Parts: sequence; structure tokens; C-alpha cells
Amino acid sequence: MTREEDDAARADAARADGSDREETGPDQRWAQPADEPRCPVHGIRREKHRVVVGSYEAARRFLRLGRASTQAGFTAERIPDRLFRRRPLLISDGELHDRQRRELARFFAPSTIDSEYTATIDARAEELAKGLSERGRIRLDEESLLFSVDIAARIVGLTASSTRGLARRLELFFDQPHADYSRPDLGRSRTDWALAAFRGLRAVAALYVCDVAPAMRKHRRDPESDVMGYLMDSGASRVDILVECMTYGTAGMVTTREFMGMACWRLMRDPELCSRYRAAERPDREGILREIIRLEPVVGHVYRRVGDAEANSSEFEPGDLIDVDVRAVNTDPELTGTCPMRLDPDRKAGRARAAGLSFGAGPHKCPGENLAIRETDALLTRLLALNPRIVSEPEIEWDSVIAGYRLRGFVLDVDGTGPPPKSS
Repeated sequence: MTREEDDAARADAARADGSDREETGPDQRWAQPADEPRCPVHGIRREKHRVVVGSYEAARRFLRLGRASTQAGFTAERIPDRLFRRRPLLISDGELHDRQRRELARFFAPSTIDSEYTATIDARAEELAKGLSERGRIRLDEESLLFSVDIAARIVGLTASSTRGLARRLELFFDQPHADYSRPDLGRSRTDWALAAFRGLRAVAALYVCDVAPAMRKHRRDPESDVMGYLMDSGASRVDILVECMTYGTAGMVTTREFMGMACWRLMRDPELCSRYRAAERPDREGILREIIRLEPVVGHVYRRVGDAEANSSEFEPGDLIDVDVRAVNTDPELTGTCPMRLDPDRKAGRARAAGLSFGAGPHKCPGENLAIRETDALLTRLLALNPRIVSEPEIEWDSVIAGYRLRGFVLDVDGTGPPPKSS
């Protein structure tokens, strides 16, 4: 069945059960798990083991409380504190997290990206587009992974090993048993947890031996002004450095790859929007990208554990697991105005609200937002200028640990005569 036929079938089914709304249109959101409602709940509802927040204002208010709750996503509650001298940025909270964020955010600031990394980003994007032009065909999900890993590795300081090898080792972290945050112990058996530990340690060991340790030796010989250089100068242990590199790799490099694929897919399936994107100046192009990620957030849920009840509203109680449903929040009319499920390049939400909560909010807001948007724009402007054709539509997969989508098998060509792409 083609996507157009599938869209029509969905619309017919929605009209039959009365759930269709004029402003949504058929299949306006492409990546959504089968077990999530297509008509999101924009309020707050208490379930057996969690409180689901789908309201934009409630979610933003809660996330900005910061120290009133702790990280519960990414299986953070099962990671022992004794492993670290300083808990990694992604799963730390309180004063430690705030200090770490202040120290490291400068490496991902827009001014730093523009002054130090724009030339590299543009050069790598040119190489990728040249490869498509010369070979005639590429598998975008593979090439975008190498592109995003290469750029982020330079910022972090993982430059003593090959980009291809680093990318494959980072992918090992996503080889985990299913996690259901709505169930106690994530719905995992003892066997599942043992398998998760084995696979996680395997990935950590590979990353340390092949990437982190060589990079640390290189930094000792030739100090660099990057994340690793800063961590080494500040006295971080080898374990701390390893986990921060793992964090930036899995939470940044690899997820950016997914958004690149989704943005390219949506633009190429909408010729009018694609033409507008290609003709626009960079600020307007980035606005379109933020509208796409609002509808298609790579990470669909943010999980927090309520701590001090006095710092929260009466809606939550100490010990509550809060599930911020990003897909619901991002289509809340309080945020978007009319037609929240429509991809509208003219939507007037303001830059700070344009992406909804796709990059989070408050102390745990993703520091790499501007980098991800900048990389994606650099890549897509060059690829789309070649007038590529979709040879193979991507298959959508789901990662339960990060509650996010994966796009695989996305093949493009420029003339229909290129050889089959090599899987890297």
C-alpha cells in the first residue's frame, strides 16, 4: 500500500469512528507508536504507575522547577551513583547538574558553533552531497549518521579514531531490551536486566578502548579546547569522561541522525514545502525545521520523578513518575494555535516555542538544539539542491528506552541510474 492509499484509509477510519477533526487532515504525524492515541490528551491524567502530562503550560512549568524532580528517563534510576565521581550531565540533578551545564554549554552555544564549527559543518555537508552526485545513490540514514557523529565528535574531542567505527560503537548502546516506563521495573524480567547490563557494558568497553582512551592520550600530547579537554583539566576521572562521551554520543549524535532523515523525508514528500525551503533564507529554513520537529520529536517522552512536594503544584505528589508526553504537548493548541497537527511553515509560535518541547525545557533542556538544527539545514540545503528522488521509503522503528523513532533504509538517488548503496 502506498503512503497516499494509507493516508486515505486512515482518514476513512477516522471519519467512521468520529475521531477525525477538520484541522488534522490524514496522517499529519508520520512517526507515532501504534499504542499511542492519534488524538492526544492535552491535560493531566493520573494512571496506575505514572502521571501523564500532555499540556504545554503544565509540562513547561513542571520541567522548569528543576530541583523539585529527578531524572527518571534513560533508565537513570537503575544506574548506581557509586559508579561516578560526578554523575553524568544527562542523569544528574541539583547543584551538580547546574554547574556542569554552565561549564559545558559554551561548547554548544550558537556563537561557538558559528565561529568555530560552521566551516567544518558546511565542508562535510558538501562532501556528502558530492558523494550523492558522483555515485548517483546514497542510503541517507547511514550517511547522516556519519555526518552527525563526525561533527559532534569534533566538539566533544573524540578525534583519535575513525568516524565510521565510532558511529557503529555508539549504535551498540541502543541494542537494549524493551523498556515500559508505565510498569514497575520498566516491565523487565531479571533476564532482561542481565541482558541490558551485558550489552551496556559491552558498548561501554568498546567505546573506552577504541575511542575515549586514544582521545585522552591525544589530548595529553596536544591539548584541545573541547569538551574532553575541559573535563581532563577539571580533574574528571576516566570513568566520568567515558560516561560524558557516551552521553553526548547517544543523546546527541545518533538522535540528530534521525531528525535529518525525518526532515528530508517530509520535505521531499511535499514539493511545495520543499520548494519554499530551498528558496528561503537560513532563518526561515530553520523555522521550517523546527516546525517539522515539533510534529516529529525524536524523543517522544520525558520522564521525571517528583521530589519535594512543596516545590510542585498540588497536581503531583512525592514519588510520582511524571511522563511528559512530548508528542501530545507539541500539538496542544495552547502552544500552536489552530490546526496543531498540520505542518504549517507560517505558524507564528516565536523561536523559543517553535519546536515545542522537542528539545526539552528547564535545566535538562538539550544543549545541542542549535547544533542539530544547524547541521540539518547545512545537509538538506545541499542535498535538495540536487533534486534527489526517493528510491526506498524509510521504515519506522521504535526505541523504547529513549521513547524515540528510528528511520532505516532511506535511499535517495539523483538520476535513477546509480548503483545500490553500500551499507556502511
